Parts: sequence; structure tokens; C-alpha cells
Amino acid sequence: MRTLCGRRWSGQAAAWLFAAILPHAVLAEPPRPPSDVIVADAPNDTGKAIDISWALSPDDVTGSMAVTGYEVLRSESADGEFASVGTPPKGLTKYRDSNCKRGVEYWYQVVARGEGSARSEPAPSTTPVAPVMQWFDWDKLALLVIMSLLIFGISFFMRRAKLGAPVRLRKIAGLEAAEEAVGRATEMGRSILFVIGLQDVNDIQTIAGLTVLSRIARLAAEHGAELEVPTCRSLVMTAARETVKEAFLAAGRPDAYNEDNIYYVTDEQFGFVAAVAGQMVREKPAACFYMGAFFAESLILAETGNHVGAIQVAGTAMPAQLPFFVAAADYTLIGEEFFAASAYLSGEPTQLGSLQGQDVGKFVAIVLIVVGCGAAAIAGMAKVGGFAAVATWLVEALT
Repeated sequence: MRTLCGRRWSGQAAAWLFAAILPHAVLAEPPRPPSDVIVADAPNDTGKAIDISWALSPDDVTGSMAVTGYEVLRSESADGEFASVGTPPKGLTKYRDSNCKRGVEYWYQVVARGEGSARSEPAPSTTPVAPVMQWFDWDKLALLVIMSLLIFGISFFMRRAKLGAPVRLRKIAGLEAAEEAVGRATEMGRSILFVIGLQDVNDIQTIAGLTVLSRIARLAAEHGAELEVPTCRSLVMTAARETVKEAFLAAGRPDAYNEDNIYYVTDEQFGFVAAVAGQMVREKPAACFYMGAFFAESLILAETGNHVGAIQVAGTAMPAQLPFFVAAADYTLIGEEFFAASAYLSGEPTQLGSLQGQDVGKFVAIVLIVVGCGAAAIAGMAKVGGFAAVATWLVEALT
């Protein structure tokens, strides 16, 4: 009897056990090391990455398990301790170390990994390399060209508008209907309600809403209509008061301005909407304007305004709230229309020219997207030939 692992085995059983285990218990022979290890600073980066490349181990062949992968080691000195920074899979001949310190020199070694703990001799780099920050990212050259063309186009149309060239803009129905809504309120002897959304003055939609408020306040002053502006933020109330005051002064009616009509309600979302909806039911305004950032309260406001029979004009850039405004309001400014309102209402040549230049830039962007998608589709279908190479070049240039 023989003893193995604390148990007694007969001679025949022990021979069978050793025959089964011995081939796997023998340590695997280490694979041959890779060669030609080259290190270089990663191009077009901020100085925190190094590229390492090597030639495959002779044992790294298809169908063989002699090499299961590689391990990249790094040290700050040639004879220092090397630590692992990555384990690329077999068949790969390059690796990017993206966790480097700018200006520090690094030495690298690449080891071929075999079955179990088998490792080849390390293949070292012949020279150290230090990552350096580049001034320009040439991979983004196409973006630079597109942005330069966009800036040139905007500047060109602004200059053209200043020289008196006519600027053609599509009419925005919601803004064109503003005078009709104010006139209707005047004829009916009822007030105009203007809500600037629920965000503070640091939100761009609130700024756009204040721009439209200036136009509505001036129309209200010219027609002698009463304008009420409940707000959800105290700073918005202050900005709205100054905006309405200036509009009444520009219309020649400073005596008609009443700052008590621009007031703060509460910061609470549904507390605010409950107060405004109650006011709408009681006073039944003839025209309601909702301009700014809205959330779940948009449907409550729009449905209440529809219930009291008011002309409603809404504008927001909140995609989730647009369906409610479109369904319940008479006119809706959608996204870009809302932000273009300031240029549209001011009529200032510089702003109109800027708006036209941006539209041209958007058209160019759409064309480039279509061309890029078409080139990608063609490159995917045509795997060979010069035409596929051209399509691939277009995809790389546009992305």
C-alpha cells in the first residue's frame, strides 16, 4: 500500500492515478519571447500615453495554445522593478499605456504568457520614452475645418446684413400671432398671462423667455392691455420687472407700468402651477404665453388655458413637454424657433445675419452627415477595389 495525500492506495490504483495526473502536473514549457519591442510617445494626446509595439512570439501561431497572451511591464529605470500595466491577448502586436506621467521616462518589457504560470523571457525596449503633450490633435483636423467654415459663414452674413443686404427668414407663426393675441385681450378687456418657465436666470431657456416677454410687454403697453407675470424664482421676478419696465418705457407708456403685476409665487413646482391655474380659472385671461423650461406642469397649464378659452402661445426646448404644448396650445415654438426669437423680434441686422449664417452651417452639417452615412454604407458593401478605399477615406475624414 502507498500513502498519497493522507490516503492509502493500492499499487495498481496509485499507478493509474499517477498516469492520469502526471502529464498535467509537469510544468508547461515557457513560450519563446516576442521581439523588436518599440516604444513611442502616443501622437495627438495630452502627454499621458505611450504606444508599445512588438513582433509576435514564434510560438504565437493559429491553433496553438503555447501562447495565451502577452503582458506589458513598465519601470522608470532600466534595472528597476517592472510592474504590469496591461495584458493584451494573443495575436496582438501593440498596446497603449494611458496611465503615464507627463515628462517621466519609462522603460518597457513585453512577456509572452503560456499555459498556467509559464512566462517567456522578457523582451525589453532598447530606449526609454517620455510622454509629451502635443499642441494640436491632428485627428480633429476635419472638425477644425468645419468650425472655421461655420465661423466664416456667420461672419460673412453678419457683415452682409450690416451693409443693408436683405435677410430672408421664415416667418415664425407663434411670434406673428403675438400681436393678434394682445389685440384680442385688449378688445375683450381681459388680461394677458405670461409664464417664464420654472428655471432660474442661469438657464438659457429663461433668457430666451425674457426676450419674448420684452416684445409682449411692449405690445401690451401700445394696446393698453394688462400684463401679469407670475414667476417661480425671485431672481426671475427681478429680471422680468426690469424687462417689462424697459418695454413700457420704449413704448412711451411708463405711467402704465405696474410692478405688482410681476410677482413671485413659490419655488415649489406644483405649488406654483396650482396658484397659476387657479388664477387662470378665476380671471380667465384672453391670451396665455408659456416661454421657458417646463416639466410635468406644462400639460396642466396648457389644458387650463384651453379650458378658459385663451389664445395660447408656447415655446420650450424640453423635448418631453413639446407634445403637450403642441396638442393644447394654439402655437408652439419648437426648440430652435424658441432660441431664434430674440433675433427674429429685434430685427437687428447683426442678429439676423448671425441667424442666417447658423442656418447655412446647419445645412452644411446635414449634407456632411448624409455624405458620411452614404460613404460608410458603400464601404461596408464594397470590400475590395479602389472605390472602397475612397469610401473608407471619406468615412475617416468625416468622423
